[in-house]
Amino acid sequence: MSQTVAEILDAALALSEPERAELTELLAASLTTQPSELHPAWASELRRRTAEVDSGQVKPVPWDEVRRQVQAQLDAGEPANG
Repeated sequence: MSQTVAEILDAALALSEPERAELTELLAASLTTQPSELHPAWASELRRRTAEVDSGQVKPVPWDEVRRQVQAQLDAGEPANG
């Protein structure tokens, strides 16, 4: 990571969460590669995972719950991946 990128990252991390979210959206919008141009392997993986959710084989977990579970594991000194 270049010094300039590191400095920008440090400044971005000092922003509030809503400001970081806005910055993320603006940066993502500035990229020339759009989701429709995903590598075929990623597109295939996304289709596979969508089918698992649609079929009921996999139940999505809300981000707030995932974050709570990970924080509880970290607080207990357990590995975050279980």
